[in-house]
Amino acid sequence: MEQDAMLNVAQSAVPLDGAEEPKAVGIDPLAFLPPMAAICHPFLLMLFHALVRAPGSKLPRTNITISAIVLICTLGLPLIGLLIACRPAIQPGLRRLAYAAVAAPTLYVFLGVVQGMFSSRLPDPVVWCILWLAATAFAFAKPRGEPTSMAGMRIARWRVAHGISAALLCAYILFHLANHLTGLLGPSTHSAVMDVGRKIYRAPVIEPVLILLFLFQAGSGLWLAWRWSNTVQDFYRSFQIASGFYLSVFVLGHMNSVFLYARTYLRIPTDWNFATGAPTGLIHDPWNIRLVPHYALAVFLVLSHLASGLRVVLIAHGVELTATNRLWAAGVVASGLIATAIIAGMCGVRI
Repeated sequence: MEQDAMLNVAQSAVPLDGAEEPKAVGIDPLAFLPPMAAICHPFLLMLFHALVRAPGSKLPRTNITISAIVLICTLGLPLIGLLIACRPAIQPGLRRLAYAAVAAPTLYVFLGVVQGMFSSRLPDPVVWCILWLAATAFAFAKPRGEPTSMAGMRIARWRVAHGISAALLCAYILFHLANHLTGLLGPSTHSAVMDVGRKIYRAPVIEPVLILLFLFQAGSGLWLAWRWSNTVQDFYRSFQIASGFYLSVFVLGHMNSVFLYARTYLRIPTDWNFATGAPTGLIHDPWNIRLVPHYALAVFLVLSHLASGLRVVLIAHGVELTATNRLWAAGVVASGLIATAIIAGMCGVRI
C-alpha cells in the first residue's frame, strides 16, 4: 500500500515538475503576440507622457480619460504573455518568450538603468526593440524543446529551498510594503517608519544575509521557471511561473538600481525621493513614468506569488481544491488593492 501511494505521488508529480520529455509542436501564430506586446510597452509610456504633459499643465478631460486608458493597457499587456504561455500548441522557446513578456515593465526599467550607467547614446526604445526582435528570432529558431532529464525529486528539493528562502524574506517584504503604504500619509511618515526599519535590516550582520537570500531567491526562481516552462502548465502554475520570473528580474534590477546605480554611481540616498522620482514625480516625467507599472506589478505579483505558493502547500496537505482556489483568488484581489494603494501614494495621493 505504501509503495503504491509513493508511486502515485511520483507519477502525478511528472507533469507538475515538467520532468517528462516534451513533444515537438508546431508554431502557434498567437505565440508572437507577447513579444509584440512587449515591444509596444515603451511606446504606450511615450503616448501617456504626451497626453499628461509637463507638471502643472491644464489637461482637457479627453486627455485625462485617454491617458488613464493607456496606463491601464500598459499594466494589462503582461496578461497577454500569461495567457499565451498557457496554450498547449506552442514550442518551449516561444513559451519562455511569453513568460519574459510578462516581465517587460521591469525589464524596461532594468534596461534604462543600465543604459544610464554606461551613458549610452542609443535611445532606450531602439535598444528595446532590437533586443526583443533578436529574442523572438532566437526563440523561433529553436522549434523543439530539450529533453528534461532532471528528476522530479531534485526539482522538488529546489522548490523547498526556494520556499524556505521566501519564508525567511517574508518579514522584510511585508515590512517594506507596509512602509510604502504609509506613503499615503505623506513622505515624512514614510521616512520615519523607514528609519526605524533600517536600523534592523541595514545592520552589518543582517544586510549581507538579506542580499544573499534575495540573490538565491532570484536565481532559484529563474531556474525553476526555466524548468517548468519547458512544458505546458495549467493557469495556476503558469501564473506562479510568470510572477516568479517577473520578481526574479525585479529583484536583480532593483538591487542594481539601489546598490550600484544610486549608492555607488550617483552616490545618492535611496529614500522616498529616489523611489518617487522627485522633484518631477512619477507621472509627468518621460523616464519616471516607466516606474509606475514597474512598481505596481511588483507589489501585485509578490503578494499574489505568495498566495500561489500557499495554494500549492494547502493542496499538498489535502485541502479541498475549490477552497484553495477561492483563497488564491481572494489573495489576488487583495494584492491588486494593496498595489493600487501603494502606487497611488507614490504618485501623490494622500489620506
